[in-house]
Amino acid sequence: MTTIINGPSDLQERVGEHLGYSDWLEITQERVNQFAEATGDFQWIHVDVERAKGGPFGGPIAHGFLTLSLAPGLLKEVWQMNGAKMGVNYGLNKVRFPSPVPVGAKVRAGALLKEVTDVGGGGLQLVLEATFEVQGADKPACVAELVFRYYF
Repeated sequence: MTTIINGPSDLQERVGEHLGYSDWLEITQERVNQFAEATGDFQWIHVDVERAKGGPFGGPIAHGFLTLSLAPGLLKEVWQMNGAKMGVNYGLNKVRFPSPVPVGAKVRAGALLKEVTDVGGGGLQLVLEATFEVQGADKPACVAELVFRYYF
């Protein structure tokens, strides 16, 4: 279920709140290969299925940055901002990749609203902690502090 945030006052009231989770998304070899094509990162642990079977993860894994790049698509399932004239990605504070995402695994994103700061000119800066989980895994695949700016 999508958490709807209705403007600045609602946003401020939700600091510290976990906003929910996306649906699960299967990571296919095709998606991994397409990411390799787009980025030029053809490391064998991602794209050489046969060699990866003998590697440290027992098979191919998704690029860490592929997992992170799923944020826009997965997080739109988690939360929606109403009332903003414009919103932009402002950056990242911290990103970690604690565990791999095996090809064929399913991932989802959860979101915690950590901070809201007034940046003037009708703008608010949000820090959102996104946690990318792998179904059945003990540790997350990625934990990232995403920074957004919204103007009202």
